[in-house]
Amino acid sequence: MPLLRCWKSEGADFAVWQVTESAAELRGRLPAQGPYDEELAQFRSAGRRLEYLAVRVLLQELMGGEPPLVAHLPSGKPCLADGSRHITVSHTADYVAVGLHPVAEVGIDIERIGERVRKVRSRFVRDDEIPGFEALPAGEQLVQLLLHWSAKETLFKLMDVPGVDFVRHLRVLPFRLRPEGEMEAFESRTSRCLGYRLRYFVHPDFVCVYGLCP
Repeated sequence: MPLLRCWKSEGADFAVWQVTESAAELRGRLPAQGPYDEELAQFRSAGRRLEYLAVRVLLQELMGGEPPLVAHLPSGKPCLADGSRHITVSHTADYVAVGLHPVAEVGIDIERIGERVRKVRSRFVRDDEIPGFEALPAGEQLVQLLLHWSAKETLFKLMDVPGVDFVRHLRVLPFRLRPEGEMEAFESRTSRCLGYRLRYFVHPDFVCVYGLCP
């Protein structure tokens, strides 16, 4: 399970791992005691079981000692059962990502690079978010779309409110695409209409966007 990247940002700890082990190998890296086997039995999909285990192994590596117990809020958002830190989780294909912060809400999203995002472009991106989109090279179009989707998934996690429409309520300001950089985004779903500064990087297999609540 190679650690691809581990970094700090604004007091948060983030990490992305590539999952190369089997579920049995990952389970062997967790304590024998705990809720793991009982919770694993609730998943029918082998992929979901692998994701579950990989996230906990990554948390164990990131925090040291035994992995913290992960619970879920009524909204479905993950949290640490002991409330010691805010947590965010994302996974795509063979990768998992987590973020931790002691006091602030934190969000991360990773998206595997693939063409499917083009088919749902109208569901999450506004025309004014990527000016001159049709004139961009195909590769840049794809990465821009993936980053916008990932940014809005990150915003959705940070906001943790129902009824968010990715087109009507979330806006990413145009930004110059780089291997890694920043973007500004705004939400109009809540009465506060908050602005966010998100960071991103582009990996050959995926894009990643992360940030904190302002």
